[in-house]
Amino acid sequence: MDGDINTVPPLARTHADTARPVAAPARTLRWLIIIAILIAIVLGGLYGFNAYRAKAIASFFANNKPPPAEISAVVAETQAVPRFSPGIGSLAAVRQVTITPEVGGRITKIMFEAGAEVKLGEPLVQLNDAPDKGDLENYQAQARLAAVTLRRAQTLATKQYETQASVDTAQSQLDQANAGIAKTQAVIAQKLITAPFAGKLGVRQIDLGQYVNAGAPIVTLTDLKTLYVNFTLPTQAIAQIRPGQKVNVTADAFPGRGFTAVITTIEPQISASTRTLSVQATMANPDEALLPGMFVNAAVELPIGAPQVVLPQTAVDYTLYGDSVYLIRPDGTDAAGKPVLKAYRTPVKTGEKWGDKVAILDGVKAGDEVVAAGQLKVQNGGAVTVSGNPPPAAPAHPTPQ
Repeated sequence: MDGDINTVPPLARTHADTARPVAAPARTLRWLIIIAILIAIVLGGLYGFNAYRAKAIASFFANNKPPPAEISAVVAETQAVPRFSPGIGSLAAVRQVTITPEVGGRITKIMFEAGAEVKLGEPLVQLNDAPDKGDLENYQAQARLAAVTLRRAQTLATKQYETQASVDTAQSQLDQANAGIAKTQAVIAQKLITAPFAGKLGVRQIDLGQYVNAGAPIVTLTDLKTLYVNFTLPTQAIAQIRPGQKVNVTADAFPGRGFTAVITTIEPQISASTRTLSVQATMANPDEALLPGMFVNAAVELPIGAPQVVLPQTAVDYTLYGDSVYLIRPDGTDAAGKPVLKAYRTPVKTGEKWGDKVAILDGVKAGDEVVAAGQLKVQNGGAVTVSGNPPPAAPAHPTPQ
C-alpha cells in the first residue's frame, strides 16, 4: 500500500507545484480588468447623466424665458430749456406793526377780538379820557369868554374907548384858549387807539381796567395781502437778474403749490460775511395762506436757454454711481414676426430740472425711445413691452431746481 501512495514520480510533482502559482496572477489580473470596466461604466454613466441634466436645464431655461417687462415709454424731444437761479429765503409783511398807546392811561373799553380782520381807522382800545374831556370843556369856556372879550375890545377900540393893547390882550387870551382846545383834543384822540391800516389782528396782550404806559404792546396788526420775499443769491447771478423779473416761490407748508413774486429791490452791495447778494421780491397773498417769517424756496426765472434734449424726470434713475436711463432698441423679431424690444441701461449727464422735466446734456439723442416708468421691472438687455399708459404725472407746482 505504501508503494501505491508514492507512485507519483518526483519530476511530475515538481511540474505540478510550479503550475499553481502561475495560475493565481492570471485570475487577479482578470478581476482587476473586470473591476476597471465596471468603474468606467459607472463613471461614464454619471458623466452622461450630468451632461444630459445640464443640457435639459439649459433647454428648460432657454424655452422658459420670463415675459417681457411692461413699461411706459417716451420719445426724447428737444425744446427750449428754462433756466432758474435758486435761493432760500423768508417772508416778511409789507405792513406789520405792534400797536402801542402814545400816552399812558387806564383801559376803559376793548373794541376788538383777537385774530379779527379790521379796517383802516377802526377803533380798537379806549383809554380813560374823562379828565381830558373836562379840560376840553374848560378851554372851550375860556375860548368863548375870550371871543366875547375880544369883540367888545374891538368895538370899544373903534370908538376910541379902548386901547389897541387891550385888543391884543383879548386876542392872545382867545388864541391860548384855542391852543388848549387843540392840545386837549389831540390827547383825547390819542386815548382812542385805532387801526393804522387794514389787516389782521394777533393775540390780545391787555385786559380791561389795566393801566398801560406809553409804548406798551397791545396787539399786533399785519397786512397779509402783500408780502416781501427776502432771499439771497450767489454773486454769479448779478449779471442775470433785474427788477421786474418773475420769481417762483414754494413753501414746505404747501407741497405741490406754487406762488409768484416779482423782484422789486436788489441790495446794491454784497454781504461781506457770506459773499451773497440780497434780493427782495413782492408777492400777492390774496388768500392769506402764507405768513410772515415762513421759510420759502425762491427761483428767479432767467432768460430761456438753447434747445436741449428733454425727458420726464421719472425716466432718469438717480444713483450714487451716476445717472442713467434705459434706451429701448429693437432686437430681431419673435415667432409671430413682431419686433422684439429690449432695454439697455445708458449713463447720462443731466442739466436743468423744472416741473416734471429734466434736460439731458449727454447720453440720449432726440428721437430715442426711453423707459419713462417701470424701471424696477427692467433688467439690462431684457425684453420689454410698451404699454399705452402715460408716465406718472408730476406735481402741479414743483420747485424749480
